[in-house]
Amino acid sequence: MTDQFQLTDDQLAIQEMAQRFTADAITPFAAQWDEDHTFPRETIKAAAELGFGAIYVSEESGGIGLGRLEAALIMEAMSYGCPATSAFISIHNMAAWMIDTFGGDELKARYLPSLVSMDLIASYCLTEPGSGSDAAALKTTARLDGDHYVLNGTKQFISGAGVNDVYVVMVRTGDASAKGISCLVVDKDTPGVSFGAPERKLGWNASPTAQVVFDNAQVPVANRVGAEGDGFRFAMAGLDGGRLNIGACSLGGAQRCLDEAIGYVKDRKQFGKAIAEFQNTQFVLADMATDLEAARALLYLAAAKVSSGAPDKTRFSAMAKKLATDTGSSVVDRALQMFGGYGYLRDYPIERFWRDLRVHRILEGTNEVMRLIVGRDLLK
Repeated sequence: MTDQFQLTDDQLAIQEMAQRFTADAITPFAAQWDEDHTFPRETIKAAAELGFGAIYVSEESGGIGLGRLEAALIMEAMSYGCPATSAFISIHNMAAWMIDTFGGDELKARYLPSLVSMDLIASYCLTEPGSGSDAAALKTTARLDGDHYVLNGTKQFISGAGVNDVYVVMVRTGDASAKGISCLVVDKDTPGVSFGAPERKLGWNASPTAQVVFDNAQVPVANRVGAEGDGFRFAMAGLDGGRLNIGACSLGGAQRCLDEAIGYVKDRKQFGKAIAEFQNTQFVLADMATDLEAARALLYLAAAKVSSGAPDKTRFSAMAKKLATDTGSSVVDRALQMFGGYGYLRDYPIERFWRDLRVHRILEGTNEVMRLIVGRDLLK
């Protein structure tokens, strides 16, 4: 962004490219994906042809080496068509970035070419049945046995579980503290790796979710990302960007619903005139647009801070994630209200976005945890 708070020409070109891809490859099909619980693997792979499988993977490793603001623009654009698909691509990008940023040369050479092209698609495994917000309390163990780790435990709410090819997994290799956590790359076909039944969810039906179960699964030491004990630090670094992306997905979904509402109120007539002519309608639309632009401005600022490594980047990413996801849900809810009973029907897209955006206030750290992060940072 420039000093005048305008996107650069390059950023506008990236945004336009993502918007065109969304209009052609995502928006026309998203409702059917949701209805049929279809995982659009071919569409996701097509996104990789534009570089969207390795947005902030370095150019040296085959990625397009963009910053977090550019990534947010891409996620926001794609979520205009389908937040679940956009968020799925974000998760793959987090996993690929983690390998590129913290992995050794041999590990990067083995995995990144196929991750960049999305011939292999990656999941990120941190959450467990007993450790959500308290991520450092994870129980999945990795016991060293010669040149392998033996993994036992369960990961919960894993996007892509059972369909993705590669799993970037946080495991306990040491004591019960955060410093006892390490990061391993696990292949889907590793003996001892299995998957739970697909979760039956309120939304995100185009993105499969299930448990990942490890039962004496042997993973080579060569698949460790970084050193033993560094896993939790990697996880927290990844969450700064993940929070920006999920916030951007809320912005894109909310913008779609605002646009749909504007079109609807111009056509819908009650009491002899279009409901757009009622002052109350105009006031609500004005509030929706204002709230959305405020959330967008904060998220773009936070993205710039994460890209530059600003000392307050974690606080700003938490602030932006909270505001964008709260605002996104609120804007979609108000759009649904404007549609009245029709907004509750699957014939219109609003109810799908209402369902899909609700989970964003839980993912990548709940919004309650975001408030804790901000409050503690302010008081330190």
